[in-house]
This record gives sequence, C-alpha cells and structure tokens, in this order.
Amino acid sequence: MNETTRTYDVIVIGAGPVGENVAERARAAGLSTVIVERELLGGECSFWACDPSKALLRPVVARADARRVPGLGQAVAGPLDVEAVLAHRDKMSSYWKDEDQVDWLDSVSVDLIRGHGRLTGPRKVSVQTPGGGTVALTARHAVAVSTGTSAALPSIPGLDTVRPWTSREATSADKVPGRLAVVGGGVVAVEMATAWQALGSQVTMLVLEDALLQRMEPFAGELVTDGLREAGVDIRFGTSVTSLAREGGEVQITLADGGHLAADEILLATGRAPRTWDLGLETIGLTPGDWLKVDDTFRVTDVADGWFYAVGDVNHRALMTHQGKYQARIAGAVIGARAKGEPVDDTRWGAHAATADSAAVPQVVFTHLEVAAVGLTTRGAEQSGRRIKVVDYDLARVAGAHQYAEGYRGQARMLIDLDRDTVAGVTFAGPGVGELLHSATIAVAGEVPIDRLWHAVPAFPTISEVWLRLLETHRG
Repeated sequence: MNETTRTYDVIVIGAGPVGENVAERARAAGLSTVIVERELLGGECSFWACDPSKALLRPVVARADARRVPGLGQAVAGPLDVEAVLAHRDKMSSYWKDEDQVDWLDSVSVDLIRGHGRLTGPRKVSVQTPGGGTVALTARHAVAVSTGTSAALPSIPGLDTVRPWTSREATSADKVPGRLAVVGGGVVAVEMATAWQALGSQVTMLVLEDALLQRMEPFAGELVTDGLREAGVDIRFGTSVTSLAREGGEVQITLADGGHLAADEILLATGRAPRTWDLGLETIGLTPGDWLKVDDTFRVTDVADGWFYAVGDVNHRALMTHQGKYQARIAGAVIGARAKGEPVDDTRWGAHAATADSAAVPQVVFTHLEVAAVGLTTRGAEQSGRRIKVVDYDLARVAGAHQYAEGYRGQARMLIDLDRDTVAGVTFAGPGVGELLHSATIAVAGEVPIDRLWHAVPAFPTISEVWLRLLETHRG
C-alpha cells in the first residue's frame, strides 16, 4: 500500500460537469485545486444522461417534425436507421472514454486523482486509488462535494432477479428490446419511451399517478401523453408493480390490479437518490445517504466553520445539469472570495447567490411534442401565495407554427406577477418550443416589466411571435 499526503486550497469530490466547473472556477480565483473521481470524468451527463439521451432523441424528434412538413412526409416515411442512431449516440458519448476531459483539466491547471474519495474529518479526504494506494488530502479552505445522484429503485419483490434498466442502461443499450416496460411518468420515463418506441420497441408505460410530468403544467403532460399514444406507446395510469421475475429471458411483471405483463426489458424511472452513502459523512456529523442541505452560496448548513460545500444534484435544489453548472460557477466564485477575505454578495440576484434555483429554473423535455418551462407553475404560484394572472394562448394559432408543420398542436402559458407586473413563469408545449425557452428565462430572471416586454418585437413568421399574442391576450 502506497500512501501520499497532499495539501490543496480546494478539494472537489466528483468530476461531472458540476465538479469540473467548481474546480475550474476555484482555480481561476488563484486557488490550488484537486478533483477526485472514481468513474469517468464528465460524469452522468456526458456518458449516461444528457448527451446520450439527446443523441437518441434528436433523430426521433426530427423525423416526427419532418413528417408534418409538406414535401417531406413521404421522404421520411420509413423506419429510423437504428445502427446509425446508436453509432451517433456512441460518438456523442465519446465512446465512454474521458481523455478529452482529462486534457481539459490539464489546460486549466486542476490536478486529478482517480479513485474513491471519502471524508475522514473536517477538511480531510482519503482517496483509495485503483492501484490499491491511498492518498490523504487536506484542504486549506474548502471541500466541495459534487457527486450527483443515482437511480432510486423501489422496493419490489423479485427486483434483484430481473436486472432492470435504470437511466444508465436506457441511454447506453446496444440493441433495441422487442418489448420495453417503463415504470414511471417523469422526464426520464417519457424521454426514453419516446426514443425506444421510435427505434422499434413496443413500449408500455406503467404510471402510478394519473398524469405524466406532474411537476409541470397539466396541459404539458396531456399533450405529451397524446404524442406518445399516437406514436404507439401503451400508457397505463394508476398502475403499480407488485412483483417481478425473469423467466426464460422475459421479465414477468405482476400488477397491483392482478394483471400481468411480459417484457424483454424493464426500465425503472422512479426518481433519484443522492450519492452520499459512502462519502464519510458520518466523520463530520452528517448522515450517509442524505441530501446535503445548503444555503444560497452552497455551504452545507449543518457543518460548522463554513468549509464544506455541496454543489449540483446532491443538494436537491434543481436536478439538472445546466442548473448544477450555474451553481458551480457561483460556488467557485464564493470559495475564491472567502479564501481571499473579499466581500461576498449573497443578496437576491447577487454575484454569490443562486437565486435562479428558486426563481428561474429552465427545463426542456425532449419528447414530441417538446415541453419547455421556466419559473413558477400555476400550482407553485398558488402555493407561494403570490397574486398571479394566468395568460394562455394556443400555439397553433401563431403564423410561425403553420410554417413549422401541418397540424401543429401546442399551448403556451405565461404567469404574470400582478404586484410586480413582471413574468413569474412560462410554459410552452409543442414541436420546436425548446428554442423559445431562453427568451422566457431572460424575462423571468431579469424581472422585465410587462410594459417593456411590449417593445420586444418578435420576428414574423416565427413561433416566438407567441410572446406578442400572450401580451395582447393579457392586455385584452
């Protein structure tokens, strides 16, 4: 066993996009920084989530759009080239190799230690390396955990016998299952149902709730449901699984109503759990397996002396890569400022406060139809007690939608804060709406007055003209 001892200003555990950004921002602030990773640099997003899933979905959505464009429908009437789609997915996932990420870390002068990092006390981290050695690290200023989440699996009898898919297998599988059962009704469930149905699987969704995408506006889930069913997906609401077994290569699924279903694979898309169970949290007074509660500067609130930070999904604030990278930019700047004794601006929308986590989180669901949302939903507004006006508009009535596709279907909703006269939330559902989202995010995060938005003229004929129609509807 070889042991070395090293001291850095900042130690980052977890080298996904969030950890990489924390490390880069801390290093840019002039702090010596090391990052520890037990798997691939680039993490879940690069290899088992964002990049591979969108690579699978892009041809699916493009074909669905093209089928509604006059002159193109016949040209794209055939099936997808599965081999080409999977090859593109592999390329977008860098063939599950991380050399480019290593080169990038070198370019920003961040050290890398491969291995399993565990806290051993305040500012102390021990790394067990793949070669059997141990590296003992000490941080002068901060330790930041960016270990993300993994699939949360339900307790179902027989689960350990069926080798279920999680999001990892669903985004990296090298062949199309003939029949795929999807348990869940959230983003992972609907996106993977969209992808694998289009690639040739017969997909059955088993959804405990009575609607899809329940954290979003109801019309979004309804439109996605319609789109999936039109594509051939069998969606069963109010359905739960009571037991599983794999017999002769088939997954045998017993349902709570006494029914049975056979599938070649089963995807469990039933939520996420924090990767904190083997981080040594008990050595600093925290409970392994818990989410790490933080303030708006990402200090873990239950740890004294302010040296411990949790950034990204592991803090349970906004479980999306882009939001985690936003958090990382702020956390790195905060750590740098505190290390130098500089002032920290943690006021609302300040340089060192993650205000967007509660006020302006953008999200796109890459199904056909797409869903794009930022800020409050109607339900969230009601729960917050804010005085909100709901403004709806049928996207199919916008000239740009007619140009986009025949038979275009979609819906737009804008929530206006009546006390501030600003936009508090926006949801779009329809083909191509993901590209509308950043304008909505700017309106919400910038707290742009409605009267000023009236002067932001959308180009004709684009789908973005919906902004004008929403404002006209508001004005009456």
